[in-house]
Amino acid sequence: MKGGSPGGMLVAHIEITSTTVQRGDIIQLGGRPCRVHDLFQLPGGAKQLVLDSGELLTIHTRTRLLAVRPLRRR
Repeated sequence: MKGGSPGGMLVAHIEITSTTVQRGDIIQLGGRPCRVHDLFQLPGGAKQLVLDSGELLTIHTRTRLLAVRPLRRR
C-alpha cells in the first residue's frame, strides 16, 4: 500500500520482520513514531535495532511489526 505523508514524502505501509527491517523504517512504539537508525545481527536470526532516540529494540525471528518505509525516488 502506498500513500503520502503530511510532509509530502511518498511512503509504503509494510509489515517488517527481523529479515526485512531496514535503516530508515519508521515503527510506532508506545504511540510515537521511531525511526530505525542502525541495526545489528544477533544469534538465531534476531536483530537489535538502534532508534534515532538512542533506544534499543531487539526483534526476534517471529516478531512482526507494522512500519512506514519512505520510498526512494529513482
